[in-house]
Amino acid sequence: MERECMEFDIVIVGAGPAGLSAACRIMQLAEEQNQSLSVCVVEKGAEVGAHILSGAIFEHKALDELFPDWERLNAPLHTAVSEDHFCLLTNQSNYLNVAENLTPKPMLNDGNFVISLANFCRWLAQQAEKAGVEIFPGFAAADILYDKQGAVAGIVTSDMGLDKNGEKKSTFEPGIELKARYTIFAEGARGHLGKQLISNFQLDYDKQTQHYALGIKELWEVPPELHQPGLVIHGVGWPLSQSDTTGGSFLYHLEDNQVAIGLIVDLNYHNPYLSPFDEFQRMKHHPLFSRYLKGGNRIAYGARAITKGGLSSLPRQQFPGGVLVGCDAGTLNFAKIKGSHTAMKSGMLAAEAVFAEINQGLHQTIPGYERLFGESWLYQELYESRNFGAQIHKFGNLIGGALATVEHNWLKHRFSWTVTDEKADHECLRPKDQCTPINYPKPDGIFSFDKPSSVYLSATQHEENQPCHLKLKDPALPTTTHLSLYDEPSQRYCPAGVYEIVTSNGAPKFQINAANCVHCKTCDIKDPSQNISWVTPEGGGGPNYPNM
Repeated sequence: MERECMEFDIVIVGAGPAGLSAACRIMQLAEEQNQSLSVCVVEKGAEVGAHILSGAIFEHKALDELFPDWERLNAPLHTAVSEDHFCLLTNQSNYLNVAENLTPKPMLNDGNFVISLANFCRWLAQQAEKAGVEIFPGFAAADILYDKQGAVAGIVTSDMGLDKNGEKKSTFEPGIELKARYTIFAEGARGHLGKQLISNFQLDYDKQTQHYALGIKELWEVPPELHQPGLVIHGVGWPLSQSDTTGGSFLYHLEDNQVAIGLIVDLNYHNPYLSPFDEFQRMKHHPLFSRYLKGGNRIAYGARAITKGGLSSLPRQQFPGGVLVGCDAGTLNFAKIKGSHTAMKSGMLAAEAVFAEINQGLHQTIPGYERLFGESWLYQELYESRNFGAQIHKFGNLIGGALATVEHNWLKHRFSWTVTDEKADHECLRPKDQCTPINYPKPDGIFSFDKPSSVYLSATQHEENQPCHLKLKDPALPTTTHLSLYDEPSQRYCPAGVYEIVTSNGAPKFQINAANCVHCKTCDIKDPSQNISWVTPEGGGGPNYPNM
């Protein structure tokens, strides 16, 4: 197919914290050296921030380096953490406050901010555009360009105007080739191009398998008398403890009477009857959370996979022609439950590595990212937290959390052991005959809700007559194997009701409601036979989180 072609020095895939920080840092370096570079960022969302699901706790360490004068530049960091609680939910009614000296130090939030990450990314985009970066929202990166030597040479954006059968409509427009001397991939967790790069260049050779969690979140507007700007609550225990599942809950008070509440469910859970969505809905009934939601209005909903394997699962990030950064690689510090500052730093390091290669007149060589990474505070931070996730997976929240407290608070990293977890998340699912079905209460419409009304609040936008972005390697497998072995878990692990078992001519049929998809990518991770794969839909599609 003949395609339009545009050439740049650097192409960046993804306008999240990692990609935008890389763009800003490159332009800073170019200005310092009085050089002219062409840089573009492609973003699958309709606008920057449209696919950013977060009311986040933000550590500003990387921002201090990128923009030391961020306060003068009106960065949207307005709500400092004012009160910080870590709680053990013992049952559906009670909880214990965990003392600060018994809380792993990385989880403490003194000096951090509660922010809208979407608004922060919009601000970063403004800084990048002021510096001369071209940002193309609404363009999804569909494929990778390679040169004759096998080095990455850019990307191809999605074709537009295809019907659900892949045939060209009257509105068809072929994707554009964006060629680059270097390409930085910052797609976020479980990026489909990142997966290809890891496989093609064997970037995960000799590394621990990657691990993931599913984060589900709602944004509420609460009565002023219940709002406490800067209040942060993290919890472990109920309801996940009832199914021996690890993860945790959170509630953050932002500005403007808004509260972000959510549940993180580790995707190594065992029981195929578990529904992360329903666990979250009943979690909100706990008095620790419901007292802040009473009389409030739910205004947004969403879900997203979280890359949480840490340093042991981190692939090599550099390859001929480019770098893999942020959650596309897995730089999140799960011990802190934070990934924005680490994503930013990885993007900044990639910018410095790529700029150095360009400055030396090289073209599509392997950039020196790994050396810069190994010498940085980012590596040191991930190294110090390398055991956290594996300890929780192997020993549970209580014992694993206690080990983390001993390691971080008392031993202070004097000993250099490494705990690993080699079992992939999808391999942890047990057959249904080894598990007990879970009966979830019906939603009350006050604190808990159903999936259709929740998906509506995600502002998900897919055309009905467009190609399905959810691919099955074996269309029969869900009904011939998964239904009898696992009661087809996709109908529960999906937080948007995308997958259903329906009856057709008296026989079970696997139905995909792709228009509901909020792009969490859980199906690409938790599917027991790895039968479902997620690819970027035409034009990006997906949800729009304008206030998150």
